[in-house]
Amino acid sequence: MKTALYLAHLNPVTKAHIEIIEELKKKADIVKVMPVVFKMNDVEINSKSFPFDFKVRKKMLESVFGNSIVITDDYAFFAPFKKYFPPLLAPKSWELRKKVLNGVTGEFFSYTGDKAEGIMLRIYRLRPQVGQRKKLSAASVKEKMYDAALGRDTNWKLSVTKSIADIIEEEWKTVTKYARSEDMTTRIAGMKFPKEGWASK
Repeated sequence: MKTALYLAHLNPVTKAHIEIIEELKKKADIVKVMPVVFKMNDVEINSKSFPFDFKVRKKMLESVFGNSIVITDDYAFFAPFKKYFPPLLAPKSWELRKKVLNGVTGEFFSYTGDKAEGIMLRIYRLRPQVGQRKKLSAASVKEKMYDAALGRDTNWKLSVTKSIADIIEEEWKTVTKYARSEDMTTRIAGMKFPKEGWASK
């Protein structure tokens, strides 16, 4: 049995993400998809960069793939997030690796479209396959959603499936909430983290 690991923000799940997962399904017997989660005191932290919580993202994935993939919250960071740095030296970063591999037996590989991330995955012995980065990004879709929430005419629905567009519309209060807000995230070692919870528990 071969397992493909897909660690990503998936916020929201776009047609590019779906294309990647479909490709992984052809290469592996099991595809384990792990939308990244940030928690403080066991409560998920969301922000302009991470508007939809894990349950909503899982619902998006299930609307497309049903039970043909494994969706878990094993890719979870717990505040204070600074405990995971510096990478490789921090015991917490190795605990995270162990969690990512939870339930994985036999042969496995991870996927990324980012060369720098591929280096990190290789260092953590997650056997990365580096694919070509898709042109469509979740960040650009979010910006179009936020513009739409502010009354501008955008075509954000073209970047997601109908089932996911329906879920986003069900969660439109969340989109409206973050449309005018400041982006409370920080980038560390090439990855975005919420500012809330960086140094506090």
